[in-house]
Amino acid sequence: MLASSSFHGRPSSLLGHPTRSRHNKLPISYSSFTKPHTAPSVSTFLLSRRITSNRFKIRALKRESDGALASEEEARPFFPNRHSVKIPVGDRYITVETGQIGRQASGSVIVRDGETIIYTSVCLSDVPSEPSDFFPMSVNYQERFSAAGRTSGGFFKREGRTKDHEVLICRLIDRPLRPTMLKGFYHETQILSWVLSYDGLHPPDSLAVTAAGIAVALSEVPNTNTIAGVRIGLIGDKFVVNPTTMEMEDSKLDLLLAGSESGILMIEGYCDFLPEEKLLQAIEVGQDAVRAICKEVDNLVKKCGKPKMLDSIKLPPPELYKHVEEIAGDELVKVLQLKNKVPRRKALSLLEEKVLTILTEEGYVSKSEVFVGAEITPDMFEDEDEEEEFVVDGEVDEGDIHIKPVSKKPVPLFYSEVDVKLVFKSVTSKYLRKRIVEGGKRSDGRTSEDIRIIDSECGLLPRAHGSALFTRGETQSLAVVTLGDKQMAQRIDNLAGVEDVKRFYLQYTFPPSCVGEVGRSGAPSRREIGHGMLAERALEPILPSEDDFPYTIRVESTITESNGSSSMASVCGGCLALQDAGVPLKCSIAGIAMGLVLDTKEFGGDGTPLILSDITGSEDASGDMDFKVAGSDEGVTAFQMDIKVGGITLSTMKQALMQAKEGRKRILAEMLKCSPPPSKKLSKHAPLILVMKVKPEKVNLIIGSGGKKIKSIIEETGVDCIDAQDNGTVKITARDVASLEKSRAIISNLTMVPVVGDVYRNCRIMSIVPYGVFVEIVPGREGLCHISELSPDWLSKPEDAFKVGDQVDVKLIEVNEKGQLRLSRKALLPDQSTDKPDENQSTAGVIKDSGTPQKYTDRGKVRQSSSIPKGDVAEATLGQRKDKIPETTFTKRYVGSRKNEPKTSSSKSDTVASNDSGSSLVNGEAQVG
Repeated sequence: MLASSSFHGRPSSLLGHPTRSRHNKLPISYSSFTKPHTAPSVSTFLLSRRITSNRFKIRALKRESDGALASEEEARPFFPNRHSVKIPVGDRYITVETGQIGRQASGSVIVRDGETIIYTSVCLSDVPSEPSDFFPMSVNYQERFSAAGRTSGGFFKREGRTKDHEVLICRLIDRPLRPTMLKGFYHETQILSWVLSYDGLHPPDSLAVTAAGIAVALSEVPNTNTIAGVRIGLIGDKFVVNPTTMEMEDSKLDLLLAGSESGILMIEGYCDFLPEEKLLQAIEVGQDAVRAICKEVDNLVKKCGKPKMLDSIKLPPPELYKHVEEIAGDELVKVLQLKNKVPRRKALSLLEEKVLTILTEEGYVSKSEVFVGAEITPDMFEDEDEEEEFVVDGEVDEGDIHIKPVSKKPVPLFYSEVDVKLVFKSVTSKYLRKRIVEGGKRSDGRTSEDIRIIDSECGLLPRAHGSALFTRGETQSLAVVTLGDKQMAQRIDNLAGVEDVKRFYLQYTFPPSCVGEVGRSGAPSRREIGHGMLAERALEPILPSEDDFPYTIRVESTITESNGSSSMASVCGGCLALQDAGVPLKCSIAGIAMGLVLDTKEFGGDGTPLILSDITGSEDASGDMDFKVAGSDEGVTAFQMDIKVGGITLSTMKQALMQAKEGRKRILAEMLKCSPPPSKKLSKHAPLILVMKVKPEKVNLIIGSGGKKIKSIIEETGVDCIDAQDNGTVKITARDVASLEKSRAIISNLTMVPVVGDVYRNCRIMSIVPYGVFVEIVPGREGLCHISELSPDWLSKPEDAFKVGDQVDVKLIEVNEKGQLRLSRKALLPDQSTDKPDENQSTAGVIKDSGTPQKYTDRGKVRQSSSIPKGDVAEATLGQRKDKIPETTFTKRYVGSRKNEPKTSSSKSDTVASNDSGSSLVNGEAQVG
């Protein structure tokens, strides 16, 4: 957060106090020692360098006071083009400032919401790059830890590799901006965005989208519309624009919407089975808020916006379209009827080469290429092993062919080779749309509402905890589920400063082999991170709570084939794999991708937008929309929409949502036919997790000094992990029942509350000291039997009658305030004295840790212990029976109920029984109580 005080006596310009002195050009301010308009002497400067810390603080305060009184006219000469505007958004204002910071950029803005401040700049190259089929724009967003007054927790204190959530925000910025960029503009454009201040209350993501839209509008980059972004929450029954982080905790909806005055360009959101009608209402509220912001920004652009570089737009010659259609028109109709993706792609590639060859032979394209301006620079010799390959987030989906810029610049006779390829792609898209609209059939023969053939299979990987192969047409996802304990959870370092732990996460992988290509394989691309998060958030609402299912869940979705909608295939495959892993889901969900042909009149239709269900890769690349919707037949859990035109209306979106709902129902019906079906029980290879509940004040006994006790229990029993939480919840993870039972017994005994009068028989003497012996009454719990309580006869030293390893019967006669136990053997002997034990006798018992003998107890008064029948003693021996398990939840196999066995122990356990029956089944699995 940015403080209101200044550093080196200079007020923060980000807070709207541009009061820099005209003579303050040195690192150390001297304005406190000189008159406002008098040049400083050398001695004054040296004095300022030797100033003490106390005087420095006084000088800074004085300078800040001077700055607060300075008028804006005095600061104007330094920032003559500084402009600021307040824009109402929801129940508050956002402030937009430009002309003060980043003045050498083509466009730069500071946008503030509360004390959250975003700085965004837009720059473009002076020389255009080679023509291509995508706009050369890159977006980078970074959250500086200094914005929240923190530093990175890692070894390197400087912000480095882009985090996953930063990548997601980069995509949120890129996706609505790209369709507004004019075709034919090839100057490389870079958008950089930083979070400079974060107050923990106002999220920076929607603010970053708005800041980028304003910066582009103010810059020289030619675009069609100004864009802005807002977040919509549903709190109670009220929609809230840009809710705070605290308000979002109670929200049923998390919708981020971006658009312009004319329409919606991008939406992405997550909800808990929200009906489509409610979702449309939220979108309408967001669209109204976006329009209000764009209107104010347009007024700002009229005042200080830069002229657009419209003269730099270079489009292919219009007559080239006619030549390409004459050469390839008839063959395109036949090629687009091929149902399979790979043969169709190869046929289109051959046809493109044919068109290029014919145009070259006819003299429209030069046969001999003369290369000019191909200077060799050091950049050409960069190391090929780059850390991360840049993948443009644009309108093309998986498997689509990109037209890569050529490295050398040919000088053709009439048309360039790149122009021919661009026109061929445009003509192909036109013919595909015409086939769909006019002919009523798509490339694979389906109608606009048909779903591709679906096949699903579970349990293919025997050692995995859960697996499923989901195939829809030529798109296929292999989903694998892994279950683990808390150590497997994903930890996230964020600006809030609170450790964020995810117990469920989905990782999406899109290898080049899934589209039959050769490519780079390494770190996940931005697209992989985005698609994985969409599928993760779609599945999250159907998962059980941590109390019901204490496992950490990891889902891996590897795309083995792709022809559109691979993220939605990950949702379907992930749902089946979770069921196969035995995760008790609330319901099943499915995902579907919807497409759009907006202007149907151009292609033989009546002008009504045509919605396409379950689109393929070519329909995504050639269409006007990619709208992914996931959910059940009752409501929506996740959605994401990208538009490739100027925007769509609410009526079109309503039609798409309703058609997507019908498509989801069909997919869910097909998923029920999965063969073999999900096992719906935990794999024998999955770990066991046992949950115990103890009193919070007893947790330290389990952990021990420096964690020694908990480590010793793990080593002794062989369990994988013991997680003891401050609230008294103890989770034990193991691979087998025996080790789990052993650790449970030790922890139960450690947290047991002994009662004065309890009798313990056949207890082992663990150690002998001059004043008595230490006896282990239960595994891990010892008490002191003083020498005066060992025998009714006088003993000079304990070694005269006892040795380590002997077994004795003892009775608990005292528990002091430290929890130390005082035992008596004499109290159980038939010839013992009726005198009370000496209350002033010193007690030196301590709680030590061990773990072999078992416990048994019998209730009786100290003076009447000799009357205990032998039958009761035999019945109380733990070696001949089993204790009833305290509140313990097995989330794997049933490990035996003890509800019918007698409870002979008189000790009170710190654990609380969850029910009277002793065990109950949850989803076919045992929940032992």
